[in-house]
Amino acid sequence: MEWLTHSQTGFQQTARYLLGMRLTIVALQLISIAVAETMVTLAHRAEAVILLLAYGVLATLAWLWFTRRPPRSTRVVSLVLIVDLLMIGAWLYLTGGYTNPLVSLLLLPIAVAIVLVPMGQSIAVTVAGVAVYTSLVIWHTPVTHEHHGANLAQLHLVGMWVTFATTAAILLLVVGALARRLRQQQAQLAQIRETRLRDEQIIALGLSAAAVAHRLGTPLNTMTLLVDEMKSAVPGGAPMADDLALMESQLGLCSAHLQQLSRAAVEAKTAQLETLATRDWVARLRESATLLWPGAPIQWREPVPDSPVAVDATLDQAVLNVLANAVTASPSWVAVSARESAEGLMELVVEDHGDGLESTPEGTLGERVVSSENGLGVGLFLSNATIQRLGGNLKARGSAEGTTVIIELPIASATNSPWGEQA
Repeated sequence: MEWLTHSQTGFQQTARYLLGMRLTIVALQLISIAVAETMVTLAHRAEAVILLLAYGVLATLAWLWFTRRPPRSTRVVSLVLIVDLLMIGAWLYLTGGYTNPLVSLLLLPIAVAIVLVPMGQSIAVTVAGVAVYTSLVIWHTPVTHEHHGANLAQLHLVGMWVTFATTAAILLLVVGALARRLRQQQAQLAQIRETRLRDEQIIALGLSAAAVAHRLGTPLNTMTLLVDEMKSAVPGGAPMADDLALMESQLGLCSAHLQQLSRAAVEAKTAQLETLATRDWVARLRESATLLWPGAPIQWREPVPDSPVAVDATLDQAVLNVLANAVTASPSWVAVSARESAEGLMELVVEDHGDGLESTPEGTLGERVVSSENGLGVGLFLSNATIQRLGGNLKARGSAEGTTVIIELPIASATNSPWGEQA
């Protein structure tokens, strides 16, 4: 399999526009020869037609080349555009030189070069175009060997109008399309840069968490040994016995959390997507939430759709992070529901009566790490990254009644995950 660079992909996508421009030029030149023949007898009609046919063949070959094996360097594109100038200039030489009203067609390859190639190469293509025009002025050939002054003047005026209209249309359709595609690519690159910065933040958080977990192991083991020694030295009925038992249980809980962090890291590294019915996935989330917060007043609303979604362990943890924020911000009431949206997405809605989003700017939920007493910080940032990695989106809106978080996920096919297999 041959891997293409970003510039190669751009040349591959613009090949169709370049082919359209060249074939339009050929068609316009053929039509101009046919119209001119009705008014005058051209001196080099056969040679001009043969040259146009050769130009059409070269345009097709260039299209095949750009689509199947796109060039790796913009210099090749500049050379191809210079060849366009030479072919157009040769045809103009056979049909009147600089007096041909279609001489403005020399501007089209220059305009394409300005859009596609760097400034230095654009200047080179422009100089080549000026040189071709200058050569047509110096080495001038008559349109016809006969004298038809009135006919030539009328033909020139009509040709100027046709050339202007056609050049404007080609610039709008070809150069405008290329410019729009370049703007889209720039927007995609900006989005990629933002995603990369966010992923770097996530990696930094993960490394910090791993380092802290590693350093916490030794003091926890030391405190566990000290508590065991203190328990053995204190009689069973002493007032400190209950406190030491509580300390021992809390130290065991901290050790269990560290082990869970290590297991989660291994599971995240080897996680595989599985396609589940939304009803089964929500039931799994409900079971995990009940184990984590047995006394939390979480209302799981029915009905739940049976549409399939592709999930993994990291997505479960992301949703549980959102639930943890909701339970912390609203200890009295939290509601969870699932539904299908009009856009064909599966939406998991988490509602609460808290005010956890008041300090978060609108439109920035989960896009960065924020400080909040209600828990809307690192956990939500990581949850948003996980949901976006699986093709979903995290939305939220706050009001006087509370906060509503909507997790959007694509609906998977019954036999295949929409994101493909992950290694």
